Amino acid sequence: MIHDIAIVGGGIAGASLAAAIGTRARVLLLEAEEQPGYHATGRSAAFWSETYGGPGIQPLTSASEAALREGGVLAPLGSLHIGRAEDAGRIDAFLAAFAGTAVPLARVDPAEHIPGLRPEWTLGVQEPSCAYIDVAALHASYLATVRRSGGTIATRAGLTAASRSDGVWTIETESGVHHARVLVDAAGAWADMVAVRAGAAPLGIQPYRRTIAQLRTDPPAPAAMPHVADIAGRFYFKPEPGGRLWLSPHDETPVDPYDAAPEEIDVAIAIDRFEGVVDWRVAAVERSWAGLRSFAPDRLPVYGFDRYVPGFFWCAGQGGFGIQTAPAGAAVAASVLLGESLPPGFERIDVERYSPARF
Repeated sequence: MIHDIAIVGGGIAGASLAAAIGTRARVLLLEAEEQPGYHATGRSAAFWSETYGGPGIQPLTSASEAALREGGVLAPLGSLHIGRAEDAGRIDAFLAAFAGTAVPLARVDPAEHIPGLRPEWTLGVQEPSCAYIDVAALHASYLATVRRSGGTIATRAGLTAASRSDGVWTIETESGVHHARVLVDAAGAWADMVAVRAGAAPLGIQPYRRTIAQLRTDPPAPAAMPHVADIAGRFYFKPEPGGRLWLSPHDETPVDPYDAAPEEIDVAIAIDRFEGVVDWRVAAVERSWAGLRSFAPDRLPVYGFDRYVPGFFWCAGQGGFGIQTAPAGAAVAASVLLGESLPPGFERIDVERYSPARF
């Protein structure tokens, strides 16, 4: 059987694109692991923030809100960006960066929102639209849509080689050989590796390790506390059910693609930074994990056909924003892939901004 489109990678990027294509093409979704979403998708910090990733990502995030809310995967959280006196310039630049958007931001006293905040943290910007996101439910809904649309999902099917002849790709995987007219690279941290195996030049998609720890604190994290982020980018934390806290040192350690695991030093750094923000006691580190965030050189995602290899399509470089931008990213990728206009709700997105032709 010759599929119209084979998508390499069953994480949020590949699954959302396959779902967006729906019944308009015969889709094959190839996943290297036993379960789609094992790597970056399954290890997300699980929040949606219109400012996360900066102005280049914000149009995709904002355009995704309606679909995420309709899907029932967002829940109220709010975010608070905090700083010390020496961070005043960063606070001003942050507000200026989003001044021309509809993102609601307001200066506040952070001590009114974070109990036990140490006195040197005097600057705050509130982002009330920030929300929890149910990553597992979102990913599962995309996979269910793919199955309902007649798509095929193959697991344990890591791509080992691919070649194109007479307009058809022969795709060799660990579980067998498949054929498709278009090959989509949605392989996350492995995107450049997949490209090379298909005869395309890598774009410089670099994976970075990000660490998260779940803490039990004294006092417990208040359920009503917002997501808290350092305006200087050294940490973020957010409350979780049962009074737990998810904490990250906001690390970005460049690595080769692998099954990421947390380093003890990164967890220790996160706790040290956290204890410099509030007077709470860290009672226990209940668990910790790490995931890979993969960026193109300009830190914007890449959606579009390769300039030099016919039938090879990029859907990569989503960084840490792939989940919160999934509806818009999938809409952009599907429109370019199928040669269609953007669907309602996404018309204002500048598709060319994310094209691989920019490299």
